[in-house]
Amino acid sequence: MKALATLLLAALPWSAAAAGPIPERLTADSPRKTVDGNTFVAPAEWSFSVLPPATILVAPEGDSWIALVDVEAKDADEAVERAWSAYGAGQRWPVKVASLAADRDGWSQLRNYQYLTSPNEKLDVTAHARQANGRWSVLLKVMTQAVSDKRGAQVAVVFGEWLPRGVTRESFAGKRAHLLDAARIAALGRFVEESQALLGVPGVSVGLVQDGKVVFAGGYGVRQLGSEAKADAGTMYMVASNTKALTTLMLGKLVDEKKLTWETPATRLLPSFKLGDPETTRQVLVKHLICACTGLPRQDLEWLLEYGQLTPKDALATLGTMQPTSKFGELFQYSNPMAAAAGFLGGHVAYPELEFGRAYDEAMRTRIFEPLGMTSTTFDYAKAQKGNFAAPHAPDVDGKTAHALMEVNYSIIPVRPAGAAWSNVHDMLRYVQMELVEGKLPDGKRYIESGTLLARRAPQVATSSDTSYGMGLSVTTKYGVKVVYHGGDMIGYHSDMMWLPEHGVGAVVLTNGDPGWTIRTQFRRKLLEVLFDGKPEADAAVAAAAKTWYADLAADRKLTTIPADATESAKLAAVYVSAALGEVAVSRAGASTFFDFGEWESEVGSRKNPDGTVSFVTTVPGMAGVDLVVGGNAKDGRTLILRDSQHEYVFTERR
Repeated sequence: MKALATLLLAALPWSAAAAGPIPERLTADSPRKTVDGNTFVAPAEWSFSVLPPATILVAPEGDSWIALVDVEAKDADEAVERAWSAYGAGQRWPVKVASLAADRDGWSQLRNYQYLTSPNEKLDVTAHARQANGRWSVLLKVMTQAVSDKRGAQVAVVFGEWLPRGVTRESFAGKRAHLLDAARIAALGRFVEESQALLGVPGVSVGLVQDGKVVFAGGYGVRQLGSEAKADAGTMYMVASNTKALTTLMLGKLVDEKKLTWETPATRLLPSFKLGDPETTRQVLVKHLICACTGLPRQDLEWLLEYGQLTPKDALATLGTMQPTSKFGELFQYSNPMAAAAGFLGGHVAYPELEFGRAYDEAMRTRIFEPLGMTSTTFDYAKAQKGNFAAPHAPDVDGKTAHALMEVNYSIIPVRPAGAAWSNVHDMLRYVQMELVEGKLPDGKRYIESGTLLARRAPQVATSSDTSYGMGLSVTTKYGVKVVYHGGDMIGYHSDMMWLPEHGVGAVVLTNGDPGWTIRTQFRRKLLEVLFDGKPEADAAVAAAAKTWYADLAADRKLTTIPADATESAKLAAVYVSAALGEVAVSRAGASTFFDFGEWESEVGSRKNPDGTVSFVTTVPGMAGVDLVVGGNAKDGRTLILRDSQHEYVFTERR
């Protein structure tokens, strides 16, 4: 892969081998302009140079790059073609899908292109065209998946601050929020219902608070397909990673109890805590366990695919095998196992005599759920799925909304401080109300010290030019107004909570279907539009995102043979084994081929990749798209290769 990326760089006229400006190595995030004067922010440690009509950014690794190219063209397609041609070689990959995006920030006619690469290339290749001031600006991105994942927050800096010449982003700074009266609440409701229809999400529950009062708590749509039972404010959903903020709140209670501080070394409280890198282990304080700033990358496959016998103790032990891929505090890299360690450490401090999972559960019950009156919130899946609960949904391979694979949602139980809580709008609003009044209960009594609570919002690492991550909470000032928020995503469940501390407004959004993440993220923008009479961008953004999502799904479907090609399926071994991810058993029923991962099973389709390799791809709703590439024969037999962005797992034939 390194050799391929190096060849790509060398083929470009702005490479080190070509005559041109000597790249500037940036020591900090730096405002820069393209050839036409469009503005953006170049990330720290990247190399910056200009070779008209291109402005070039090269990642520190040297094998990944972004180019902003200003061109004259009649439309987006021609603009992208001319941008690639500026390098004298043209684009090297076929377009997989091209889709329109909503106008925003002074740009119009936005069009995004995703290119078809082979899994073994390990490349992300995209182009993004937009028009302003009568000219086109195109961003070309060719990045290894490892770099793209590791430096995702830095890439977001480039995209987020890319604005046309003379344009500044809309700001609500200095404005006073409107009262959420019946008309404004109805506008939010229409947004939710229209988004549901576009995205195929069966049910959404929403809650709103303003000036200490609940001004709306209700639902839209149904709890599950095939039922007429409506979603409402009492409907239970998985809140997924919103559990992280509740976990850090529990740690805050222990800070107030003088049982730990945010600065206490993790190993002092939990001597068994260990990462794969001893130096990083020594640096980790309590506040770092859930700051996404230790350099540990996402390594979710190891708990998503092999969780049947996993215990919290096992999950903590697995951390000892995980290596950082960036320096401590350098980059935002989200780690669920680290967040789990935060919760289990807190539970152990509170109840050292109990097993890690039980100790955490008890600490959450006694410090969070009971004091805040969150009487329905639970980690008990059986309890949560009785009565008024929402079932998960996701599109099938043909884009039709279906029941999603619930089994994989049990995978997070062994790492539950990272995302296994179930809750409803009523309970989550109680939490948001407490945050808005900086640690007081409805009766005015102090629940947690304000300083302890607010420390969780303090920036630990940047996620964009105007957004930072603290301890299980993000804080953004993108539109001139401070918004504290966090989201959560598991199979078929996508939720968000947000509050504007300077305006006394908060909201909770819970959904029961993929791609519900679009509703939860765009609801933040819609809320600001309603509160401050902002430009109506959120509705168009959802519509464009829905078209893109389903266009990408359709493109994948065209590339995939279902049932899997019989000749290729016949070449598979009966069972494959990975030391980290367990077994994959291959079976057949009629013309269909199935992969059984132990905890869950899916029919697989086959796909012939551009480089001639063959992949087998899962098709079950909610876990569709898990791509296992047929590898060469190892000395121990046939192989399948499964990758996340920064890791590769080889399954070898069991003999």
